[in-house]
Amino acid sequence: MTRFAWFGTLLYAFARLIGLLPMAVLRALGAAFGALAYRLDSRETRIGRRNLALIHPQADAALRETQTRELMRSMGQGLMETLAIWTRPRARVLRLVQQVHGEEHLQAALIKGRGVLLAVPHYGNWELLIEFMAARGPFSLVYKAPDKAGLERFLNKARSGANVQLVPAEATAMRPLLRALQAGETVGITPDQQPRKGGGEFIPFFGRPALTLSLIAKLAQRAGTPVLFAYTERSGPGFNVVFEAEEPALHDPDLQTALTAMNRRVAAIAERDFRQYQWTYKRFSIRQDPNEKNPYK
Repeated sequence: MTRFAWFGTLLYAFARLIGLLPMAVLRALGAAFGALAYRLDSRETRIGRRNLALIHPQADAALRETQTRELMRSMGQGLMETLAIWTRPRARVLRLVQQVHGEEHLQAALIKGRGVLLAVPHYGNWELLIEFMAARGPFSLVYKAPDKAGLERFLNKARSGANVQLVPAEATAMRPLLRALQAGETVGITPDQQPRKGGGEFIPFFGRPALTLSLIAKLAQRAGTPVLFAYTERSGPGFNVVFEAEEPALHDPDLQTALTAMNRRVAAIAERDFRQYQWTYKRFSIRQDPNEKNPYK
């Protein structure tokens, strides 16, 4: 076993124990955990507060602080929900799905026979969407591999269910993804993951330049594949799964036009419920102007 990879196995066993709890209990524990993180002014709290200030600089400070507190409670709930989704049998996980909206968009895209690209923003619980899609057929997931061997082992155990193909977000990712699309399969990519320099373009996101992943647009251009936006949204005791209509602008030969459309759609989804979007991520840490101060310092 790779040095320290054993830690991932131990961590997964612990997550399985937590995942045995009822969802209502997990959400209550998660909300309490998030509230504690807020009171302790954790790293995630500071990042969330800063992001809310960056995207809505004119907002009232007291309101923004209230939103930060709500965001952290939701973040804690999402963490506990994810532990259950990662460790429960798929059939039990899928019972969390309350309603499916827009599945006709997915079916129409699949009928074209060129595969489907799902742009899955960090909204709601995207891990549930992995299980939902893998229950319907082969699903390739692009992910950012952790630096630590233990976390890599944990994520592989958490996500490597039947029909799930994990593809690290590296320069070599294009080839296996093209093969999957050419076979008529579905590929999921997070459009709001900040790439390394060279892997995207600076495009406005909530009015601020953000290094934006170009992989989705390039795959869509090369394979002629439909691109749908998909996400899950916390609703009642479970979640709703939503597929939005195809985004034709992502096929525009002008990369700036395609990525602008992509960021616009991500922002619209994030604004459905700011609490369910991952604002605890340093989305704007890579600056277009190297002389510009890091907004998170």
